Amino acid sequence: MATPSGSRLVVYAALVGNLCIAIAKFVAAGISGSSAMLSEGVHSLVDTTNEVLLLYGLHRADKKPDTAHPFGYGRELYFWSFIVALLVFAAGAGVSAYEGIQHIRHPEPATNHLLSYAVLGISFLFEGGSWWIALREFRATKGSLGYFEAFRRSKDPSTFTVLLEDSAALLGLGFAAMGLAAAQLLDMPVLDGVASLCIAGVLAVTAFLLARETKGLLVGEPAHPAVAQRILAVANTDPDLRTANGVTTMQMGPDQVVAMLSAEFEDDRTTPQIEACITRIERAVKGEYPELVALFIKPQTPEVFNARRAALAAPH
Repeated sequence: MATPSGSRLVVYAALVGNLCIAIAKFVAAGISGSSAMLSEGVHSLVDTTNEVLLLYGLHRADKKPDTAHPFGYGRELYFWSFIVALLVFAAGAGVSAYEGIQHIRHPEPATNHLLSYAVLGISFLFEGGSWWIALREFRATKGSLGYFEAFRRSKDPSTFTVLLEDSAALLGLGFAAMGLAAAQLLDMPVLDGVASLCIAGVLAVTAFLLARETKGLLVGEPAHPAVAQRILAVANTDPDLRTANGVTTMQMGPDQVVAMLSAEFEDDRTTPQIEACITRIERAVKGEYPELVALFIKPQTPEVFNARRAALAAPH
């Protein structure tokens, strides 16, 4: 799990870098008239806006639970991350595609190539630094999982969103440089517009990946399997419990989990003994997983629990 400070560091680094890069790209695009450079400027401006939204989502997710939201505000981050995905597609890919089509239909040779190359080089250094910080934080949390599997399982969209954005930005810079160079060397300004379409394609794929993952988190995903396994392990060692049937978890935010344990108590246990048992299990698990905001324990026979699980697994 990414630490809140680590997530914020990643987002702040990307915010500062993208803001500086966006200004430089727009200046270069205005002077040179390059379509690819303008698309890259829009790309960096969208990324800057995205970082602001992610920081707002992180701030809102930190709010303590209250009567209106008893399980906390963790899903605020998931909501704003989904908005980021929509912005990448609509503002980033859409504007880049429009600019590319316009430049292909009405090609005009770019000027001041040296300035454009210099801005692209500086942008590559800034984006590369931001990408490395995001990659370092992501690697610190993925454990032994592969990168794509860790991306699919991650519960903190702030880190993987910045990593994907920066990866897309580095690819976009590559397409912009190749399009600008090809248009200059071959005297075919239409290739500058083709580069914009390539950038739009990169952003569209990035937006699709982000939207798919954040949608899953927003709708509701189970917590990491280790949480459920540990709850079962702790419950099965308690003498007042006959058997722990299973655990259902729900990720409410990057560091907020709700769990429900189905368990069968010993028949001769009194109500105070059962309450003490529940308290022991909850205290032990929360000591290892502070992100567990609530643990509900439901008295249930294994037969009833297994029937319920079978009904959920049956095709609908």
